[in-house]
Amino acid sequence: MTQDDPFGTSRYVYGHSYDHESLAGEVISILKDRQVVGPSGARQIAIDYLVRAVLSDGSFDAALVLEELSTYRLTHDALIDLYIPKAAEYLGAQWMTSDLDFATVTVGSLRLQALLGVAAHGLTRESVDQSNVLHALVIVPDGEQHFLGASVVAAQLRRLGCDVSLSINEATPQILARVEYDQPDMILFSCARAAGLETACGTVTKIREASDMSPVLAIGGAYSGITKHITEQTGVDLVTNTAKDVVGFTTKRKKALARR
Repeated sequence: MTQDDPFGTSRYVYGHSYDHESLAGEVISILKDRQVVGPSGARQIAIDYLVRAVLSDGSFDAALVLEELSTYRLTHDALIDLYIPKAAEYLGAQWMTSDLDFATVTVGSLRLQALLGVAAHGLTRESVDQSNVLHALVIVPDGEQHFLGASVVAAQLRRLGCDVSLSINEATPQILARVEYDQPDMILFSCARAAGLETACGTVTKIREASDMSPVLAIGGAYSGITKHITEQTGVDLVTNTAKDVVGFTTKRKKALARR
């Protein structure tokens, strides 16, 4: 009487040595797959480590995690520009599908924020003419609960040699007072939800009304990527999640105005 094999016919029919060789081959293949660079330029194996680190049950030491990530040959720039945003994106996706609860995602996000702070501390600013430094104001609109993206953009701007201020959950009158006092060259809104986008729209209008020569206004964040015609809707100059785009736009506009 034959006995059914619930797992199908075994592939390992050549003895133990073949079993070991086959298993080793599969492991190597998996490792190679994890080392592959994705469309964003990030390696999945490093993203996986980072996600495990921020979701671990034990204590979290940002400096130690940063040291471990250096074994993957990651620069601080890459960590800020690619890996922290990708890890945050993963946490958000897992929350949306209810695979992670809000408390877990919140703790993970705070740990990413701590890691960002340590990584940003070691950045070297680009050499710029100190008499022509661009001043930026990064705004997390009132009611938003996501601050990590704004912190990433602020770190990128500082690396580019900009002087950066952060406004988190401030009301429009407070923001207008900041703009009047600081006279920033550019203002960047970080919007992860529709409510934040609506608040930003109102603030943009007030800034435009308050000055004949308003700063460059830009919107980025998770919500900006899923909304069509957002430039016309909000009245901003550009929509982007890349700090270099805003700096380049602002620099060109300042040069054009200087030639008048």
